[in-house]
Amino acid sequence: MEQTTIDGISLSLAGPVELTLRWVGQDELLKQLLAAWMVIDEKDIPFNPRLIGKPGVGKTTLAYAAARRLGRPVYLFQATMDTRPEDLIITPVIGPDGKIQYAASSLVSAMLKGGVLILDEGNRMSEKAWASLAPLLDDRRYVESIITGLRVPAHRDFRIVVTMNEDSSTFEVPEYIHSRLQPQIFIDFPEADEELLILKENLPFAPSRILAYVVDFLQRAHAADELYSVRDGINIARYALKMMAATERDSVELLPLAVERVLGDEALRYLK
Repeated sequence: MEQTTIDGISLSLAGPVELTLRWVGQDELLKQLLAAWMVIDEKDIPFNPRLIGKPGVGKTTLAYAAARRLGRPVYLFQATMDTRPEDLIITPVIGPDGKIQYAASSLVSAMLKGGVLILDEGNRMSEKAWASLAPLLDDRRYVESIITGLRVPAHRDFRIVVTMNEDSSTFEVPEYIHSRLQPQIFIDFPEADEELLILKENLPFAPSRILAYVVDFLQRAHAADELYSVRDGINIARYALKMMAATERDSVELLPLAVERVLGDEALRYLK
């Protein structure tokens, strides 16, 4: 585990993540996110964009793809309603020798290494957690650790993006944080041709007729404003293929069963 020292205090750094994610289609969204991170003058600073959309539309995938396009290490922090300020910054831990050591969060590690931090599902955090990030998200670009007394400045190359789900299990983000999380990039359900490309990317071994069947199902559900996402479509097709291998039945016959098992009886109305 990599170590660094700030003002005499040693910190253990979190490592970047390597994910098998690739953004397919909707190239305009990728351009919008990369533009938000650009610095066009020595006095300019990057934006802290937020990606908004229903669960499963690819917000994390888009963030990861943009970060990899920059060629920077990518760090991920999964926000929850229990996230505390110290979880976001520096946490004391017991070392092998029984002494207190300090572990930098993935956010602070990204700040120090000049990486990209994906703060996933940020609107699940409470206002107290957000308050600790306020100075990082404006032109001060630092965080303060109450536990260690350190002020940690962000590397010039540090970038952050926040993903936010549109569902009922989230907190209202404080207005003073909203104003720091700009621009807002909305990710909607993809069109049929893009949805097919995403399915092919994730299930290259699936027959075309199965993918076409799933895309048709998803498009009917989108038109009815259901929350079913391409992630659900991938799971439906994958389960049908597994059942086909296990039972030697035709996979198209098994697709209604897969829809029912993944999404429930109410989803069957969107099948042909």
